[in-house]
Amino acid sequence: MKALVFYLTYPLLWLVSILPFPVIYGISNFIYYIVYHLIGYRKKVVRKNLLLCFPTKSESERLQIEKDFYRHFCDLFLEIIKSLSMSAETMKRRFKIINPEKITEMEQHGKSIIFMAGHHANYEWMTSFQLGPTTREGFGVYKRIRNPYFDKLIRDIRGKFFIELIDKNEISKLMQKNCDENALVNYGMIADQAPRHTKKAYWGKFMGIDTPMFVGSEIFAKRFDFGLAFIHVRKVKRGYYEAEFKEISMNPKAFKNFEITDMYFQCIEKEIRESPALYFWTHNRWKHI
Repeated sequence: MKALVFYLTYPLLWLVSILPFPVIYGISNFIYYIVYHLIGYRKKVVRKNLLLCFPTKSESERLQIEKDFYRHFCDLFLEIIKSLSMSAETMKRRFKIINPEKITEMEQHGKSIIFMAGHHANYEWMTSFQLGPTTREGFGVYKRIRNPYFDKLIRDIRGKFFIELIDKNEISKLMQKNCDENALVNYGMIADQAPRHTKKAYWGKFMGIDTPMFVGSEIFAKRFDFGLAFIHVRKVKRGYYEAEFKEISMNPKAFKNFEITDMYFQCIEKEIRESPALYFWTHNRWKHI
């Protein structure tokens, strides 16, 4: 059954992916009307999150953020599908790294680097940073999808620009292997989701709210002496993004426990306050409240 669902769906996804961008965004406008106005997909979660994060904004201001978010959310969905057939040249034109020299500068320290980011703007196109000046192997951490056919599709989409996806349960072994072999590589991690076991989690401030946080990136960086950087992404206009690399630390062991995690979430919070409609508000981030 899983194979049947995939083979029925894939041709449609491919046909959509080869459409010109103006047509893609026309479809996105139609999907927005269905998702937002007819279905109301996860509206309660979105409104709860926006109220928690922006309590001083008026109801009309939050409503505008909500509508703008759903428009971006639908664009993102179509842009992911479009990735199936996008060339490297098109990707570099639409997802620009504005300070590629920063990657070279950090790599000169002779350490592997964890590039961290949030679910903001087009985080799916972020894997294309391996098209930049780096010559290192790249690995992205993800959660395996139950349907093996769609899992392979996601790995192909995210991995077509020289980055290999590794399941979150296997990344520690890979890091140890690379360290044992003195291999210098780049890792990509997005870790702003809600941990399943909140009682054992570290709690910090995120958007002014006491929030359980994943600390894996910080733990790995200290254990293996990796450098840490944040990828700050801005949406220039529809279908165009800019990414800026910001060094967090090349010496993570110099920080107290959880300081790096706090810095990571401060970077995401800055992105959200700059462009609140671009965050992934459908995720039940504060389900503990």
